[in-house]
Order: sequence, then C-alpha cells, then structure tokens
Amino acid sequence: MASLRPTSTITRLANTLSRCAATTAAAPAPVPREKTFQIYRWDPEKPGDKPHMDTYKVNLNECGPMVLDALLKIKNEQDPTLTFRRSCREGICGSCSMNIGGTNTLACISRIDPDTSKTIKIYPLPHMYVVKDLVPDMTHFFEQYASVQPWLQRDTEIDYGKEQLHQTVKEREKLDGLYECILCACCSTSCPSYWWNSDKYLGPAVLLQSYRWLADSRDHKTKERLEKLADPFSVYRCHTIMNCTKTCPKGLNPGKAIAEIKKLMAKTL
Repeated sequence: MASLRPTSTITRLANTLSRCAATTAAAPAPVPREKTFQIYRWDPEKPGDKPHMDTYKVNLNECGPMVLDALLKIKNEQDPTLTFRRSCREGICGSCSMNIGGTNTLACISRIDPDTSKTIKIYPLPHMYVVKDLVPDMTHFFEQYASVQPWLQRDTEIDYGKEQLHQTVKEREKLDGLYECILCACCSTSCPSYWWNSDKYLGPAVLLQSYRWLADSRDHKTKERLEKLADPFSVYRCHTIMNCTKTCPKGLNPGKAIAEIKKLMAKTL
C-alpha cells in the first residue's frame, strides 16, 4: 500500500487543479471601464490642418494608472500618429509636461480619474509655440536657462578631482527646494506675466535655477549674476500671482525663490 501513496497524492493534486481551472473559467469577465480622453491635435505637415481635439476611449481595466499610460496605449493601439514627449516615467526628466484637466503637470505622475463619466482633456503647455500635437517648442525656454549661466563660477582656479568644495550643513540646506527642479516648464507656462512678457521676463523656472546658484556658498559671482538681472523685466515682471508654486509637480516654490532674488538685489546692488 505504501507504494500507492505518491500516485494518490498526484491524483488529489490533479483534481484540485481541475476544480481551480473550472472556477476560473466560470468567472465572469470584468465590465469594461471606458474612459474618454480628448487630446489636442495639430500636424504642421498637413496642409490646411488646424488645431482640433480628437476623442479616444480607453478601457481602464487594461491600462496603467497614469495619464502617460493612457497616452502610450492610445499611440500603440489606436493612433500611432499621436505625438508627445516622454522618457523616465518617474517624474524626473520633465519630458512629459503638458496641460491635463486644466493644470500643468507631468503625465507620468498624473493619475487617471477613475470616474468614467468625466472626460480628461489634454493640451500642450499653454502659451508656447507647438511643434506637433502635445509637443511644445522649448527652444526659447532653454535659451533663457542658458542666459543665467547655470554652473558653478569661482574667482580662483579649480583643480577638479583634487579636493572637494566643502559646505556646512546649513549652507547645503539652502539648496533644498532648488536643485530638485527638472525644468519641465510647468511653472513658467502657468504664469500670466510670462505669457505676455516671455521675450524679456525670465519666468519662474529660470529664476528658480538662477537663485540656486545665488544661494550656493561655493559660487563667487553673486554680484555679477545679480547685475545681469537688474532690469525692469528679467525679475520684476513677477507679481507674486503664485500660479507657479501651485502647479509645480515637484512641490517646489519658485515664487519664494524670486522673492529671495529681489531681496538680494535690494541688499547688494
């Protein structure tokens, strides 16, 4: 009888698996949860094409939780011509910045509202030239960023790799809330002052980056940096509307950084 036990065990296991398979096969299919997305479309290569909204439906049961997941699903399965930027999917690169439901944010960290009765409307960042669909032209934005010379500048020669440029804990803490900026431009494109004066006003994102170096104890060019900002437009078009701070997907405070620049200018120049 002992020799029959393994066979008996195998038989019981097979019966259990059969019952599980039967139960699974009998389970009803989940009810589709179709979410409607309206997406801004414009193709400059199509003669006569004008900006318009296209409508897509996505089954949330077969889609990831973020808006970027839905955009990728639409592009892969419904419309390969849909154009947008994306890279890291972790809120680090800033590539997928766009206007979702009226708010400038990152598609990769913006959750899809599970209420299928509500439509999600997606536009490119506002008040910027559009390259195609959801892709804004960031050329001017990055030219402004380069204008503030966003790198460490010293009065003395640096022997790179030989020794560190030390900071105290308090000096290092001054950079918190500044270095985390990913240059997604969500804040700048939410600012009415930047909408109307972007040719001369640097905007919240660039000024936050400028203050990041003004606040760095290792940098020796504070006065020179401030002198480059000392005109009626570069900084002073900020009217503390604070849209920038409200919309920042990283939870930073560009409005405070701009106020600190104004204080430094009043004290130094």
